[in-house]
Amino acid sequence: YTRGTVTAFSPFDARADAEALRKAMKGMGTDEETVLTILTSRNNAQRQEIASAFKTLFGRDLVDDLKKELTGKFETLMVSLMRPAYIFDAHALRHAIKGAGTNEKVLTEILASRTPAEMQQIKQVYLQEYEANLEDKITGETSGHFQRMLVVLLQANRDPDVGVDESLVEQDAQVLFRAGELKWGTDEEKFITILGTRSVSHLRRVFDKYMTISGFQIEETIDRETSGDLEKLLLAVVKCIRSVPAYFAETLYYAMKGAGTDDDTLIRVMVSRSEIDLLDIRQEFRKNFAKSLYQMIQKDTSGDYRKALLLLCGGDD
Repeated sequence: YTRGTVTAFSPFDARADAEALRKAMKGMGTDEETVLTILTSRNNAQRQEIASAFKTLFGRDLVDDLKKELTGKFETLMVSLMRPAYIFDAHALRHAIKGAGTNEKVLTEILASRTPAEMQQIKQVYLQEYEANLEDKITGETSGHFQRMLVVLLQANRDPDVGVDESLVEQDAQVLFRAGELKWGTDEEKFITILGTRSVSHLRRVFDKYMTISGFQIEETIDRETSGDLEKLLLAVVKCIRSVPAYFAETLYYAMKGAGTDDDTLIRVMVSRSEIDLLDIRQEFRKNFAKSLYQMIQKDTSGDYRKALLLLCGGDD
């Protein structure tokens, strides 16, 4: 059961789609409309079948052809749609830690929002694709408490959601209170351990209890007691514990708000959530920002890139 905007297309004919794509890209000029219509309306599994039919029929690599025929953000979006989900995440992480400087934003977004099962898959795929250990790569590029929190999340060992022990809820809330608000300085380790390992339903109760004990939302305390990349990561984890769709709605909003658009984030979120929870993200977006995701994309982007994003968005709320 998913709440994605992109689902399996029916009736599906991989061969016919491959032929249509070849025709759209062959010769002078490219028929972008055909390319974007096909790729945004098939789910990822179907896109992989199309790529395989494309190779069988024409002896050509579909992704290579897309890279040759398209340009700019539109090309990035179409190529992103062709990557299987876990490869997509592994690729984003690799780019976040490769070369000069690290993109902490990408590390934070992916590691805070993926489920333990998804995280295990990403690590496996990373090893297959890049013959490298993701944890080693990340620890090589990060440091301090930020690094420790990432490592905890990479273990993907969050407690399973089976009933909530109220006495442990009380205990954790007290520990967090004593580690932050009641302490001169902050015991970051306590925040890392509790936020990184407890189950989702347990933590939601802890946040309520914390509010009762301290008079503060846990987010306010994190804001006051930590800073920099660690603060952003802990806040992202808390937001994802409360609601993953709300977290992504906010991420999309800030990617487009103000002058200039953070297209990398826009593409990454729209592609990675299109088959999972984009309908819920749209709902949260409408609720929290008093405008629809569709309208904001329409205002902030242009050309074929805009057309494709709007098709992925799947409707105006």
